[in-house]
Amino acid sequence: MRITQVEGIILRLPVRTSAVEGTQDDLLVRIETDEGIVGYGETDTSPQVGKAVVDAEMSHGICYGLRDILLGQDPFDIEQLWELMYRKTLYYGRQAVALHVMSAVDMALWDILGQALGKPVHQLLGGSYCTEVRAYASAVMPETVAEMREAVRSYVERGFSAVKLGWGGLGKGLRRDVELAAAAKDEAGGEVDIMIDIGHAYDLKTALQAAREFDQIGIYWMEEPLPPDDLDGYRRLCDSTPLRIAAGENEAGRRAFRRLISYARVDVIQPDISRAGGLTETKKIAYMAYDANRPCVPHAFKSDILLAATLHLLAAIPNSPFLEYSVSESPLRNLLVKDPLLPVDGRVAVPAKPGLGIEVNQDLICKYGVLARSATA
Repeated sequence: MRITQVEGIILRLPVRTSAVEGTQDDLLVRIETDEGIVGYGETDTSPQVGKAVVDAEMSHGICYGLRDILLGQDPFDIEQLWELMYRKTLYYGRQAVALHVMSAVDMALWDILGQALGKPVHQLLGGSYCTEVRAYASAVMPETVAEMREAVRSYVERGFSAVKLGWGGLGKGLRRDVELAAAAKDEAGGEVDIMIDIGHAYDLKTALQAAREFDQIGIYWMEEPLPPDDLDGYRRLCDSTPLRIAAGENEAGRRAFRRLISYARVDVIQPDISRAGGLTETKKIAYMAYDANRPCVPHAFKSDILLAATLHLLAAIPNSPFLEYSVSESPLRNLLVKDPLLPVDGRVAVPAKPGLGIEVNQDLICKYGVLARSATA
């Protein structure tokens, strides 16, 4: 089997805002083979920049676009192709957007492999530690306490036993953040875990104070309180509080996570499969966390393509207590895949069909693909 086409597909809603909401647009990677098997992946990055990584012409030996690297290759050679892409993008890649798009390619290759062998990806990754995963509802924090209480109530009524609220109304003052967090925990009740995602809005002193107050409230973890490059701050914070500190969605590649785990001592490791290097690299990261006795709870705030890939990974590793489940109402979140992956009593089943186990909705791609709409859209 050989790769015959690699395509970056930009999807975009007609109306977007500056809110930190990753389901307003998307970049899919579609890989075709000479045997008619097609695989899909996606990446949580800037779609236009990511598509350029796919399409770029070769400049010199370590400065290729991904399509030129992959055409004619055997899609079963997933590890070798990962290293080939890494080496041939070395001059502009190594971390960030090149690895983001490599992540989508890697996802699509695993999808192809599973379809070709008639096996779900988690079995090819080596395991079935679970057949379903406890999900936490992941949502943008509303601006008011009343709106937040209503939102938390609705998630609990839908069966979620854990809720994460982030960005949005948070990061605008510590007292306000504590008020919102306390009200969320009060509304959820003692049996529901609450996580708070600060969106790297704090300095170290504020983060230390927030950790003390969130711990007293009973918050399960505080996520990304500091800028991602402040590893010294994370180290001091994690050494100073019993509250779990979570981070990792901004990182790409296992080298970055080695620093996060070994130096910064972050408690909950959060690689995003669509950014950290795909299933191939993220499984290695998960086991780095496992060796350090840390849970790995991947970030996953895109469509059911990423959600399916995340479920397959979680089934194949021993150290993940949660699945992030975006409750965004965006059609790119909820309709990109036929037969969406829905929670039942707060748990989501690991797909059992071959490959990623999902079917992409071509009608939605036609509707929201940027080439299918006017140039002013």
